[in-house]
Amino acid sequence: MKNNMIEGGTAVSSVVDVAILLTITLVSIGIMLLYMSPAITDMQDMAKSQKVEQAFTVLDSRTSKAALGESPTQNTKFSMMGGNLRVLGDVGSYNDSRIMIISLSESSSWYDSFYQRRGVWNAWKNYQQEPDFAGFMTPMGKVQYNSGDRSIAYEGGGVWAKYPRGGTTMVSPPEFNYNGETLTLPIMKINGNTALSGRTDANINIRSSNIPGILYPNTSINSNFINPVNCDKLIIYINSDFYEGWGQYAQTLTSTNVILDHRNKTAIIELDTKPQMGTFQLPSSFKVGKLNQSNPEPVYDFEFFLEATEKDAANFNPAGMTYTATSGTKIFQYELKKSSKLYITATYEDISIGKKEIWTGVDEIVVTKGANKKKANTTVDLVSNTYKLEYDKKSDTEFSWDEVSPTTMTPNLTISKGEIQSVNNLTQHYMKLLALNGPFVFHLGGQYKHVDLGKSTLTLNYDSGSGIITYLHVTRNELNVTVN
Repeated sequence: MKNNMIEGGTAVSSVVDVAILLTITLVSIGIMLLYMSPAITDMQDMAKSQKVEQAFTVLDSRTSKAALGESPTQNTKFSMMGGNLRVLGDVGSYNDSRIMIISLSESSSWYDSFYQRRGVWNAWKNYQQEPDFAGFMTPMGKVQYNSGDRSIAYEGGGVWAKYPRGGTTMVSPPEFNYNGETLTLPIMKINGNTALSGRTDANINIRSSNIPGILYPNTSINSNFINPVNCDKLIIYINSDFYEGWGQYAQTLTSTNVILDHRNKTAIIELDTKPQMGTFQLPSSFKVGKLNQSNPEPVYDFEFFLEATEKDAANFNPAGMTYTATSGTKIFQYELKKSSKLYITATYEDISIGKKEIWTGVDEIVVTKGANKKKANTTVDLVSNTYKLEYDKKSDTEFSWDEVSPTTMTPNLTISKGEIQSVNNLTQHYMKLLALNGPFVFHLGGQYKHVDLGKSTLTLNYDSGSGIITYLHVTRNELNVTVN
């Protein structure tokens, strides 16, 4: 009996153990399913988002074909998947999907005032009545898909995605193209206001006339809208729900400064243009733009040709003439001086350090005079390797010749008083130092006699590197879009 009871008890115990184990397993599975459900939902949402992004990438490609002339009509099928699809291309929709482009010149009387305020949408409002204001606004509109708190849109020739907690990302880049010299902006303008929602498939229909409107160059809009661009900066304001994505894209372009105006949902893109180069009448001031810092000698030509006034060439004396440039805390000046001979001095000062480096010309600047003393002229070549200057005893211990830093520039040298350098070496060194802070301007000054500024010239050519805009082309491409 005992043995039978023990065996039966063992059997009962095994059944109970199995039941307990089964219960624990089921509970564990339930807990796993509970925790896995959000992950599964997230994976489903991600797959859904990727499918929508792929559809919009196809839309982008086909829209480009319609807008840029390959085919005037394009259709794209789209799976709604429970979301809603809208064409936002009417007057109301344009209020949060538009571009403003301003051509800005540093010579404008209102430049400083505007430039300090440029970082917000509509910063130009108080300056539009200025006679030299040059800017235009054009709407974009968009085709947008929403599902819950996720949005994907075709806008301005690109595809943008906005996710909860994830910000805005670029799915496909806009049609902006920059080749190092020319910036091309075909702005896609969406026309239409249809909408669709549900789970059925949708058709997105795009029609284009293939005749883009030319906004730049276009002197009928503004006399300054010419090529090569006749300004110092281009500022592009992109007002959009996807402004953060636009800003991120702009930062990938060469030599751009991007400001985000979060309050007005605007990306502000600032681009430098190529300053005037070549030979031109001697100016009272002239700008030197970005210098290619990787080039040890980026300044190719820097020469003044000074002509005497015809009536008194015998007393021609350009001594006292100065050209001075300031960039941040840095000041650099060339001056023509005369004792027994005409010569150059070069003075560099950094206020942040409180020191000066002074160079005095060893060689004479030759003045050529005509036999009848009615004509006289001289050429001052500031990239000459034969004209020499001496480190002046009035100088502080040299402080700027070192590895590249905010206050120093190569070559790394220890310069003693009395040491000789060519004017070319000085020009390359100090102008690259000035350019560390960006473009800078030389101003004519001093007191000098009998120089005919109208007949005198400046020749200036240099390597500005990449990221400088010389030509601009902006078009508006009308796209009529419907969904059904």
